Amino acid sequence: YGYGPYEGYDFLRGAIVENEYAPLGASVSADEVFVSEGAKSDCGNIGDIFSSDNIVAVCDPVYPVYVDVNAMAGRAGEWDGGRWTKIVYMPCVAANGFIPELPETVPDLIYLCFPNNPTGAAATKAQLKTWVDYANRHGSVILYDAAYRAFISDPELPRSIYEIDGARECAIEICSYSKTAGFTGTRCGWTVVPKSLVRGGECLNGMWLRRQSTKYNGTSYIIQRAAQAVYSEEGKRQVADTVAYYMENAGIIRKELMAAGLSVCGGENSPYIWFGTPEGVGSWAFFDRLLHEANVVTTPGAGFGPSGEGYIRLTAFGNAENTKEALRRIKNIL
Repeated sequence: YGYGPYEGYDFLRGAIVENEYAPLGASVSADEVFVSEGAKSDCGNIGDIFSSDNIVAVCDPVYPVYVDVNAMAGRAGEWDGGRWTKIVYMPCVAANGFIPELPETVPDLIYLCFPNNPTGAAATKAQLKTWVDYANRHGSVILYDAAYRAFISDPELPRSIYEIDGARECAIEICSYSKTAGFTGTRCGWTVVPKSLVRGGECLNGMWLRRQSTKYNGTSYIIQRAAQAVYSEEGKRQVADTVAYYMENAGIIRKELMAAGLSVCGGENSPYIWFGTPEGVGSWAFFDRLLHEANVVTTPGAGFGPSGEGYIRLTAFGNAENTKEALRRIKNIL
């Protein structure tokens, strides 16, 4: 008995490097990998190693955790009824292909997520290079959520930010087993903090290790062995089958919504589909209509931030027959 290593067992850290990064040509070493209880926890906890007066930038719309944890940490300012006064919101809208533009106010921390939740947009290598260069030029740190990387099928799209030159000097990458291997309940993920990422003369790898060893006793041995099995021949086959199943759902959703005349993003290289409401109806109003008239539960885009107004998010994480039935019902009320 006894406590396991705070940063994760070597067998899993090594497997992550061998299977997740080496095939991409991404330079990551095992001692830069920190096993955790999942991406959501690390997205929240990573703020512990940064100052409470850091300026934070988020995509808009955005996974709410990025904003909420910084509000809890005192970085967000005041709530004005629509947004936080100190958060730098970077609109991701149809006009820019749902990819954020570089902000005029230089942030200390930049949250990026690709493939994106909720919009389903996927960034190219050139687009990520722009962000890496910006962060290195200004001394910012990119917090890169790659939880949906396994859903990318286009070989030209990056699955890790470490495929981009210069990313090791400015980016922390956060990843998950939840959507690919069903670890939503058992909880396991990992975060990469390169040793070459230094700010204010401090190595962030060492700071994150200190944080984890102070506040976290490590992911359990049995869960880490289960995560290691993901990389077995059978594990890889099952993950590939799961991803293919969900992406078939995504393709059907995208096709049917576009055929119905709706504006659609995502559903390609992403399990999320983001569509504009018909005739400019508000997100919550259309959510209510879908719920009461079609008996279909969706997610209103306004819940993801100001730029989410007028959109609805759908997910491919469901039963194929239920997905088809939901689409039939949605189309019937349009």
